[in-house]
Amino acid sequence: MREPARLQAAIEILDSVIAAARTEGAAADTLVQRYFATRRYAGSKDRAAVRALVYGAIRALGDVPVSGRAAMLGYADGLAPQLLPMFDGSPHAPAVPVTEDPRAVLGAAPAWLMDRLHARFGAALADETAALLGRAAMDLRINRLKTADVAAVRAALPVASAPPQGLPIPLPFALRLAEGVALDTHPLMQSGVIEVQDAGSQLVTALGAAQPGETVIDLCAGAGGKTLALAADMAGIGALVACDTDRGRLQAMAPRLVRAGADAYVEARLLNPGRESEQLADLAGKADLVLIDAPCSGTGTWRRNPELKWRLTEDRLARLVGIQARLMNIGASLVRPGGRLVYAVCSVLREEGEVQASAFALAMGARETARLALSPAANGCDGFFVASFEMR
Repeated sequence: MREPARLQAAIEILDSVIAAARTEGAAADTLVQRYFATRRYAGSKDRAAVRALVYGAIRALGDVPVSGRAAMLGYADGLAPQLLPMFDGSPHAPAVPVTEDPRAVLGAAPAWLMDRLHARFGAALADETAALLGRAAMDLRINRLKTADVAAVRAALPVASAPPQGLPIPLPFALRLAEGVALDTHPLMQSGVIEVQDAGSQLVTALGAAQPGETVIDLCAGAGGKTLALAADMAGIGALVACDTDRGRLQAMAPRLVRAGADAYVEARLLNPGRESEQLADLAGKADLVLIDAPCSGTGTWRRNPELKWRLTEDRLARLVGIQARLMNIGASLVRPGGRLVYAVCSVLREEGEVQASAFALAMGARETARLALSPAANGCDGFFVASFEMR
């Protein structure tokens, strides 16, 4: 593909990304893959170049653009002037710009969201938003159900290093990889010795400190990343129940459990929204630990999914805050007196973090035992809020 044709491809993909952001459609990664699935003529260099243009524009623009063309013109005007000559109107290239063309405006996030980010980060706002919209490192967790030999695993992955130094809790079984490492076919991945998991996500389960022999409930298990970490902490001893309301996610967990050697230790439960308490009645007041990795804005994961900033609205944020509070109430009913509840969101917004945790502690009379507010600039991991409570 010629460079102008690559630019036009990026514009067409951005049109799809913008439409998906407005309708809660497919993620940008999925849309990029779909685009090239029907364009076999595009080589690996073409795909990489187009992807870089798409994500460069997404990261550079605050509000949702009116179109892919407006997005790319705004990106070119503000940060990538070398792209402007490619709007030349040649075959398969974007049309020559005219005065009437709308142009998107540079920014880290929509204005209403920037206000909330400022409330969270204050004077560090510029550094934190730059880190949030940067590129994420690849972190691994060594699965102790398969091995505890960190040195051997690290030797088999010569580009691995220690996790970032800004973490508030040591992660002795975490490693960080250099960019460009393919793991899908690596023997350590295929055998379940390692799992890809951001250091911030690993800190969530570390704060829970699940122990062998305990009864543990992962209330929002999703595809099982934190469930697998809990199983390793428990050494396969005790009761671990992984719950979700999404059948597809629970089904995606099953092969991961088998690969990690945890399938015999984990009970998966599909819950119906609104009937969670009824379907977990047999566990009421019995859990030593309940982990709630609640649905949230995902503002802490923009390094991986920068288009999420275009999907979030004030109304959606309010709905998510309501869901989080309801899930915390359900979780509290499952914990035995003296047991632990860990609440986590991959968000950097105070409404979903500090405010939510304080309201829960006050309403439930729970004792907050720990609180972590993580961010890419300060901690070198995804943005998370995590709080641990002792239930009375």
